[in-house]
Amino acid sequence: MDHHGDTQATPVWAIFSDLMAALVGIFVLILVWVIGIQLELSQSLQEERAKLQAEQQRRQALEEALADPLASGRISFQNGRIGINGSVLFAINSDRLQSDGEALLRSLVAPLKQYLSEHDELLMVSGFTDDLAIQKGNLRYSDNWGLSAQRALTVTRTLIDQGLPEERLFAAAFGDNQPVTPNTDDDARARNRRVEITTVPRQDHGDE
Repeated sequence: MDHHGDTQATPVWAIFSDLMAALVGIFVLILVWVIGIQLELSQSLQEERAKLQAEQQRRQALEEALADPLASGRISFQNGRIGINGSVLFAINSDRLQSDGEALLRSLVAPLKQYLSEHDELLMVSGFTDDLAIQKGNLRYSDNWGLSAQRALTVTRTLIDQGLPEERLFAAAFGDNQPVTPNTDDDARARNRRVEITTVPRQDHGDE
């Protein structure tokens, strides 16, 4: 009997067994890692869906609150933005609110106040102009930035005077940037001269 051959065969099987055990261990680790990634992706997807659903619910709530002003056709509501044609609010190159514009803003106060009472958010009032330069002789503004900023401030202050909480509003200016349509003719420019009111999440001061 060849005892020498048996002595050499034993370590080979031991090594093979250890190798198989190591491969199984690696496979299990990979499987656990893959399952963990899938669970994380699934959780992230669920969170994203919840955020989108919450955003849709907020927009729907605001749209329902604005039902009467929207029915009048004097404002628009798209992607969470309330749009007001600038010609309703202001004359060309002016930051003085017209009487019709003041009345329109007053009609927005009650639904906006209701919305703010139910949602911990802010309102951003943004001013936009067309691409035409400020008319010569206008001593108040040298460019569209200044005009859009003052128009946004005028609307913001008017809404506050009419009853919206001061700490829940702020103004922003965009000049002739971000037009809703190319400035190709008078009708297009009229659409771009506008003020928008947008809901904005309140900053969490606890993270500062």
